[in-house]
Amino acid sequence: MSALVGFLTAELTIGGVPILVREVVGNVFGLGSAYLGMRRLVWAWPVGIAGNILLFTVFLGGVFHTPQDLDLYGQAGRQVMFLVVSVYGWWRWTQTRRAAAAVAEAAAHAHPDGNGNGNSNGDGHAGARSSSAAVMPRWATGRERLTMLAIAVGGTIVCAKIFEALGSWGPWADAWIFVGSLLATWGMAKGWTEFWLIWIAVDVVGVPLLFLGGYYPSAALYLFYAVFVTWGFVTWVRVQRQERAAAASSSSLSSVTTTPASVLDGAR
Repeated sequence: MSALVGFLTAELTIGGVPILVREVVGNVFGLGSAYLGMRRLVWAWPVGIAGNILLFTVFLGGVFHTPQDLDLYGQAGRQVMFLVVSVYGWWRWTQTRRAAAAVAEAAAHAHPDGNGNGNSNGDGHAGARSSSAAVMPRWATGRERLTMLAIAVGGTIVCAKIFEALGSWGPWADAWIFVGSLLATWGMAKGWTEFWLIWIAVDVVGVPLLFLGGYYPSAALYLFYAVFVTWGFVTWVRVQRQERAAAASSSSLSSVTTTPASVLDGAR
C-alpha cells in the first residue's frame, strides 16, 4: 500500500515546475494504446484503460490536490467515458478477431497447400494477419458522418454549459475535447477510419488548453499525438486499399479458375 501511495504522490520537477509522475505514466499508457490501435490489436483497449484510471485523478486537480490544483471536468469525465467505451471496444474487437480467425481457419482447410498445413500462400503469413488484426478499417457512411457531426455540435454546446455551471476551467475547449474524444473512441471501436481525423481536431484544441493549465506532460503528448494520429490515418487508409486490391485479385482469380469448368460443361 505504501508503494502505491508513493507512486500516486510522486512528483518530478522540470524547469522549476512540479509534475506528477502518474500524469507521465498515464500518458505513456495512452500513447501505447494509440500505437496498438494503429496496429489493430485488441491489447489497445486494456492498456488504454490503465492510462484512463491514472489520468482521471490527474485532471481533478482540486479534488486530489495536484500541483495544478485545477478541475478539468471534461478531461476527467472523458476518462470515465473512455472506460465505458473501451469495454465495448475490447469486446467488439475480440469478437471480430475470433470471427476472422474462424473464417481464415475454414478457408485454410478448404484450400490446403502442398504441405497440408492449410496456408493459402504456404508461408503462414495470411493466417497470422487474420488472427492478429482485430478490425477491418472502413469509411463511415454518409448517414454515420451526419450523426457524428450532429453529436459533435450538439454535444459540445450541452457539455460546455454543464462544465461552465460546475466551474470547469476552459469549459468550451474542455467540452469539445470530451465530445471529440467520445466520437473518436466510438469510431475506433466501429473501425471507422475517420476517427483518426477527429483525434487531430481534439489535439488542435487540447494542446493550448493543457499548456495554459500547466499540464505540460499531457500537452506535450497531445502535440505528439497530432503527428502520430496522422501516421495512423495514413496507415489505415493504406490497409483499406490493400484489402480492396486483395479482394479484387481474389475475385478475378476465382473468375479465371471457374471459367474452364463452365466451358467444359457447355461442351458436354
